[in-house]
Amino acid sequence: MSEAQLLGAGYTWQELSVGQRFRTFRRTITETDIINFVSVTGMLETIFIDRTFSHGAMKGRPAPGGLTYGLIEGLLMQGMVQGTGLALLEVHKKMLHPVVAGDTVWAEVEVTAIKPTSKNNRAVVTSRIDVKNQDGVDVMTYTAVRMLAGERH
Repeated sequence: MSEAQLLGAGYTWQELSVGQRFRTFRRTITETDIINFVSVTGMLETIFIDRTFSHGAMKGRPAPGGLTYGLIEGLLMQGMVQGTGLALLEVHKKMLHPVVAGDTVWAEVEVTAIKPTSKNNRAVVTSRIDVKNQDGVDVMTYTAVRMLAGERH
């Protein structure tokens, strides 16, 4: 396991520092999660709805990358930016390894930049998020740029 801190409540930008690291809780992706996600998004691609389609490329029902990303962002909302996140400004994602029903995902987060704005006690905070599965395999990496609130007075 990583030495990163477990996320709790949202952080103001002043409570963060470049190089600070966190880890999220874990979340097992279920068959129901996949079906609900592809149904609500209209992502009814054959690989997600036909169990026989993969032609042996992978075992199990694959989860769309958007689902994995959304679940990790949800874990981050519940901890790192709960109550302090003002806007998601930019995201750059790279999928590294398939995720299938039954996999358990979690993420390590590293704050890579903090740039205070000129007004309203806010800052633009950049983080690198490395998403891993139950075996510690990197399945996705992304950079997120967010606007975070400052200390409450």
